[in-house]
Amino acid sequence: MRLDMMAQSMGVPETHFHPFGPGRAKIDPRYLETVSPPSFGRDPSPLYVLVTGMTPTPLGEGKTTTSIGLSMALNRLGIRTVVTIRQPSMGPVFGIKGGGAGGGKSTIEPSEVLNLHLTGDVHAVGAAHNLLASAIDNEIHHGNRLEINPLTVGWPRVVDLNDRALRKVIVGLGGAANGSPRETRFDITVSSEVMAILALSTSYGDLIARLGDIGFGLSRDGRLLRARDLGVEGAMAALLREGFWPNLMSTSEGTPAIVHGSPFANIAHGNSSIIGDWVGLSGSDCVVTEAGFGADLGGEKFFDIKCRSLGRGPDVAVLVATAKSLRMHGGLADTVAGRPIPEILDKSDVPSVRNGMQNLLRQISNVRRFHVPVVVAINAHPGDSPEEWDLIRALSVEGGADDAIVCTHFRDGGAGALELAERVRQVGRLKKASYRPLYPDDLPVEEKIRTVAREMYGARDVTFSPKAKKSLADIERYGAASFPVCIAKTWASLSHDPSQKGAPSDFLFPVEEIRYATGARFVTAIAGDIQTMPGLPSRPAYRRIRLTSGGNVEGVS
Repeated sequence: MRLDMMAQSMGVPETHFHPFGPGRAKIDPRYLETVSPPSFGRDPSPLYVLVTGMTPTPLGEGKTTTSIGLSMALNRLGIRTVVTIRQPSMGPVFGIKGGGAGGGKSTIEPSEVLNLHLTGDVHAVGAAHNLLASAIDNEIHHGNRLEINPLTVGWPRVVDLNDRALRKVIVGLGGAANGSPRETRFDITVSSEVMAILALSTSYGDLIARLGDIGFGLSRDGRLLRARDLGVEGAMAALLREGFWPNLMSTSEGTPAIVHGSPFANIAHGNSSIIGDWVGLSGSDCVVTEAGFGADLGGEKFFDIKCRSLGRGPDVAVLVATAKSLRMHGGLADTVAGRPIPEILDKSDVPSVRNGMQNLLRQISNVRRFHVPVVVAINAHPGDSPEEWDLIRALSVEGGADDAIVCTHFRDGGAGALELAERVRQVGRLKKASYRPLYPDDLPVEEKIRTVAREMYGARDVTFSPKAKKSLADIERYGAASFPVCIAKTWASLSHDPSQKGAPSDFLFPVEEIRYATGARFVTAIAGDIQTMPGLPSRPAYRRIRLTSGGNVEGVS
């Protein structure tokens, strides 16, 4: 189906549909101002499905592929479904993981377009972010009427590539004409607060207000300084005018796919945009959305950050698991980011799957804490055995899942997820989820962090560095006491330590730094040795990517 016809079927007015290039278009969401999100007054309200996962191997367990395959299967069942995902960052595309367009016969097409620039939204976010960084240094250079204390400026610059050499930099060298020297850093664009704001905003007015609320540093007398003090939020919003419009693409079987927002899940909140989900919910019977990494990261942040702004929780969650990842968590072999995955993990091994189930069971429990039913999707691989699948199914149901279904959507497209789709429909409609966030708004921020660490990760307690303790003391002054928390930690373990597989417990969870995202309206707690600017691996994916003489992109996985 052509994208314009697809948009019409979703109720998008012709005047709000804008072709962008081959295989992609933008939807101006302002037509939604005439309806009342998120239920849009329909009974029953559209089915809302979250896809999350167990703690993955470095190459992932197929959450995006499952989201796409499930959405196509639901459409095969006659349920008008839209899938909503984040736009991949070019850091992982050229680094370890490769692209984020799905795989096999469950993809969003054209995949090379999705994985590279798409419609330029990430670049627009980078430009808006760096405009604020430039405005800060410009203010210091031209008399510093705001009395900015340069030692307190925490606003970095960003680029959407992995580049470890930019983690610590000095700007302003070369004399007075080039500004005042100070130490700063580069982050990857998808970890930017501006990206989080784009994904969490519900209107242009909300976008502008949040950009103005961004805190970038302190004055010499200790006042929190915001973007609006520099008068830069209007120009930042102008750069994001069309970046705020969700992108419409198509799956390999013609299911509408909304690709919008790119926040990292181990650093930022890891979910696609609220406005993209609203577009989907307004014109379909079902929206399938994906949260990044495991249920302890993107899943928890979906429930505790996104759903608070969205205005509703999901009807059902799908938890993606693989026998391969269970073998890893069961001790058959370890994986290290940037190195090839041991071949032994591709071969059936029932004892290690049994041992590794502790991770999947913890993640089932994590989702259930939000009072949402869970269906486990066993993403089948050629080396799996029926004995492994039977074990995963039995222990998952025993551990609180409503069911566990073997899926072959990678090989078979939507046809390989029909059983999963039917079960998701049944559970989502009959179980009546009663979504509740993990903690109330008025719980002290320190206790919010402690609650997540204990209940999601299995920690005994949280330790706060002196730097983090000082930030906690400023919560009221920064107006952040009611904010949810966004914990930045490794994706490779439920704990802060990537070497701790399975379901570690009774450990101390170290919070090294706390940052206040006053525009995005959450508090970021950085745990352990987490980097906001990733580095490239020894075998980077860019080596296999090329442009042919005929103008085709090859090698983007």
